[in-house]
Amino acid sequence: MIQPIRIRRAHAGDAPRLKAILQDSFESTWLPVLTPAAAASYRIEARGARYVEDSLEAFRVAEVEDVVAGFVHWQDDFVEGLHVHGDHRRQGVGRLLMDCAERAMALEGFAAARLETDSFNVASQAFYLGRGYAEQARYPDEEWDSGFTTILYVKRLDRGRDPGAE
Repeated sequence: MIQPIRIRRAHAGDAPRLKAILQDSFESTWLPVLTPAAAASYRIEARGARYVEDSLEAFRVAEVEDVVAGFVHWQDDFVEGLHVHGDHRRQGVGRLLMDCAERAMALEGFAAARLETDSFNVASQAFYLGRGYAEQARYPDEEWDSGFTTILYVKRLDRGRDPGAE
């Protein structure tokens, strides 16, 4: 049976789970391709924890059976982060979180949504391409200092009526 997914604003009590989701993403996606120095820097600087602490109020979370399964964070027309815990991937969580972000951007008057991913992350590329995003640029990823290439994706948004307003 498919469990319902509820999208809501994040609150302070979500912080430990959000940090765990970021750790899961780090270990499953980034760690296998990072240089040892970049991985150590991420851990020493506690980047995931700082990101949650600095941006928590802007997150929207997805809950499945009262468990935070993932989150999305956007600012203006740019998706800063989309993360879904490995236990909940491929269950529609990411789709609903992106629907939320894109709808909010459109309602705020933005004509397009933008986001970045790295060239090694083929799973995220497939997800975004499947949602109608198109590659706009490639440039060196300076955040990880691991020789990656960042891909900028853009998607035109329907600035018409809110489909959830009926």
